[in-house]
Amino acid sequence: MKDLNKIEKSWIMYDWANSAYSIAITSTILPLYFKMVYSSGTSASSANSTAYWGYANSIGTLIIAFLAPILGTIADYKGYKMKLFKTFFILGIIFTSLLSIVPNTYWSLLLIFYVINSIGFSGSCIFYDAFLVDVTPKEKMDRVSSMGFGMGYIGSTIPFILSISLIILSQSKVIPLSIQTSCKISFLITSAWWALFTLPMIKNVKQIHGINIEKAPIVNSFIRLKSTLKNIKHHKNLFIFLLAYFFYIDGVDTIITMATSYGSDLGISSSTLLIILLVTQFVAFPFSIIFGRLAEKFKDKTMIFCGIIIYSFICIYSYFIKTSLDFWVLAVLVGTSQGGIQAISRSYFGKLVPKERANEFFGFYNIFGKFSAIMGPFIVGIVTQLTGETRKGVLSIIFLFLVGGIILFKVPADKRCANSKNTAYELDA
Repeated sequence: MKDLNKIEKSWIMYDWANSAYSIAITSTILPLYFKMVYSSGTSASSANSTAYWGYANSIGTLIIAFLAPILGTIADYKGYKMKLFKTFFILGIIFTSLLSIVPNTYWSLLLIFYVINSIGFSGSCIFYDAFLVDVTPKEKMDRVSSMGFGMGYIGSTIPFILSISLIILSQSKVIPLSIQTSCKISFLITSAWWALFTLPMIKNVKQIHGINIEKAPIVNSFIRLKSTLKNIKHHKNLFIFLLAYFFYIDGVDTIITMATSYGSDLGISSSTLLIILLVTQFVAFPFSIIFGRLAEKFKDKTMIFCGIIIYSFICIYSYFIKTSLDFWVLAVLVGTSQGGIQAISRSYFGKLVPKERANEFFGFYNIFGKFSAIMGPFIVGIVTQLTGETRKGVLSIIFLFLVGGIILFKVPADKRCANSKNTAYELDA
């Protein structure tokens, strides 16, 4: 962190802040809490709760996927990026807090609030990712992006430890709280952490690159978006990469969102799952930074391929899991690549796009990421319901990594991608 300036550190702090949401709401506490609420409100099987959780993730990502390109195009106007960032950030904070007031048997309302806060979280990340071109030069993007993910894993563990300690103490009857009440308190802890550590980002990070504000900015944003799609041949390499990203990042996101549901279906206790996933965060911290360092030496695409290969093995290994020890091994494997593949994908894309149109293109980056995230959970949900076995649903995700890897081979290894003087137009020359 010593070689990073104040603006870069402030940008990284948002990863530190919002990762509390990722681990508590997306990956661990809320999925487990949802299973408890679902079992209290219905007599259906636990496999159905896994399916409904997958559908909820698909709905939330579908909505943000439709919004991402136009919001990104609007945010390219100078001064708009931070305004839109704040809007979605506040939406996420409010509805994460509201999870704490949902009655214990109202599983459908819980899913509705989750869908809304996931839109706030994902929407804020569109503009956060696009700020990467404003805070650091191309030659430092791998390092800054991977440091963001690494710090996010460490930062998220602090509120997470507080939350799981509260839950475990409740489960052990050491404190006079029900597990449900402890989970609700954890949602408030998460939203408070997210809000507090976003302040440096809001205070210190400014939009540097952009286009001048025009009359009728929304109308002109649609015109610019239409022009980009019409002239897609000028961005061929960029969109080939996005197509590859569409598939492999869907596999990554699906494993993140469905992990605890899968572990629960295997009979692993809630407290054990939480501890396992906490250890995953500690493993992911150094490996995210290692990925960034290796990308500077071996190039971004090479490290993305490494992540795809590891995740393909994870899908196969998950099919044979039978014990808690097996799930421990799986979690550690995920930790070795989870942050790295996401961080390097973000910085690689940041090097490809023209800075003054970064929001528009990161809108596409997010729509490919979020639209893809509809398919993975849906595949898991359908395969799980048809077969009655969650492990077969998880195994089916390997298809996404294989297709993503094949398409990534088609992206030309153009050395000019690393040249800060070239734009996305020049990459296709």
